[in-house]
Amino acid sequence: MAPPPAGAPAAAAVGGAHSVFVYGSLMADEVVSAIIKRVPPSSAALLPNYHRFSIKDRIYPAILPVESKKVAGKVIMGITDAELHILDEFEDVEYVRTRVEILSTDSSETILADTYVWADAEDPHIYGEWDFEEWKKLHMKDFLAMTLGFMHGLEQPESKSRVETYQSFMQAIEQPETRTQVEI
Repeated sequence: MAPPPAGAPAAAAVGGAHSVFVYGSLMADEVVSAIIKRVPPSSAALLPNYHRFSIKDRIYPAILPVESKKVAGKVIMGITDAELHILDEFEDVEYVRTRVEILSTDSSETILADTYVWADAEDPHIYGEWDFEEWKKLHMKDFLAMTLGFMHGLEQPESKSRVETYQSFMQAIEQPETRTQVEI
């Protein structure tokens, strides 16, 4: 049976061991660990014919197909069906899990992997290029706190979506607390 073409909807991997190409916040082991409670094996990889964009008012990126571009990231391996479901919940409605062909930079072999592609290809809020190193310096600490809050909330009977959790968390850290002055 031939493998699904690049860009085809993702399909279950044999035996539930999935490979997932990550290119944004999930390149940080701390974020992966917060979500699936472990750091699976990984290796550097490239996704050809895609571009990693910044998104207005977001600190995480989007990828979309763009001819002759490539996205550097990594492939995390051995993801179980249950872990893939948790990643689906984390990526929420903003992304569509898609099967793609990636190139391992360690071995130069082509690998089929799932990845999360921005759902709105016509989104006017995507622009430029997102930078992982800049994100680590400026936003990782807050993003990790939001992620831990989301994962805790996911365990609750009435959990919020990741998008709702992100928006309320970012709103809380961006608005300074209102304080009353007390005269001495």
